[in-house]
Amino acid sequence: MRILLLFALFMVSAQATAAALPVKEITSGIYVHFGKHLFPDSKNHGEIANLGFIVGQKCVAVIDSGGNPEQGAALKQAVTETTKTPICYVINTHVHPDHINGNSAFKAAGVKFVGHHKLARAMAARGSYYLDKAADQLGVKMSAADLIPPDIEVNDSMKLDLGGRTLVLKAHPAAHTDNDLSVYDQESDTLWLSDLLFTEHVPTLDGSLKGWLAEIEKLEKQSFRYVIPGHGDVVTDWPQSIQPEKHYLTLLQTEIRAAIKKGRHLEDAVQTIGYSEKNSWALFDDYHRKNVTTAFAELEWE
Repeated sequence: MRILLLFALFMVSAQATAAALPVKEITSGIYVHFGKHLFPDSKNHGEIANLGFIVGQKCVAVIDSGGNPEQGAALKQAVTETTKTPICYVINTHVHPDHINGNSAFKAAGVKFVGHHKLARAMAARGSYYLDKAADQLGVKMSAADLIPPDIEVNDSMKLDLGGRTLVLKAHPAAHTDNDLSVYDQESDTLWLSDLLFTEHVPTLDGSLKGWLAEIEKLEKQSFRYVIPGHGDVVTDWPQSIQPEKHYLTLLQTEIRAAIKKGRHLEDAVQTIGYSEKNSWALFDDYHRKNVTTAFAELEWE
């Protein structure tokens, strides 16, 4: 009987280990799980974004929670297997479901959720749609309890002390979305930029084209040792690494403004604008037309 019990405990332990999300330590105490460049569907269940955590002496900050509660649980298991230090913060970098749908896995005493001051409003506005999308498109069962808004809202900037490690959170003006938050680790000179930076994966516009270009102009004047995008590999050649994104967004702005000046309509714009970039980006066909549509709506009212 004792042997059977020990075997059962071993199997439970093995299953827990197998469930952990694979992460890579890119520099001391900063761990990243790299998403794949895939369109979210019922095969990948929305597990497409870069996620991870930062370990301090006192506690751990999780950066984004994943595309579904199961991925959130796997990320939590990765934290547990990496360190005995408790989780104190879950930082959501913006509202998109591949970054927030795993929040409920971390709900526990002592854990605070942190986000941009506009994040809660965005989650409330999109919540029903996200839940329907999870069921219909991602093959994931979720409820309203899985969509957890921030306990702590960042209006401009905020510092979080993890114990011997200070994170500086910055709430950006409308850019990729209207609720983008970046996380800077002072100790390692690492900027977790999330979806304000895309590498390889075509940028996706859900906020303001002009605002995004303005934020890039500010960011590229700074220097960082490591920059972690929301999609793509960690970069160490900042600001060179953001130039392809800047070029793509600038091209949209230039060509859309020219089209509007000539009196062309959106229907024509989505068929012609920006296609010189088609071979430069993964998932171009999945997102480019929407980018043009969003940018056109903004620029035609300048």
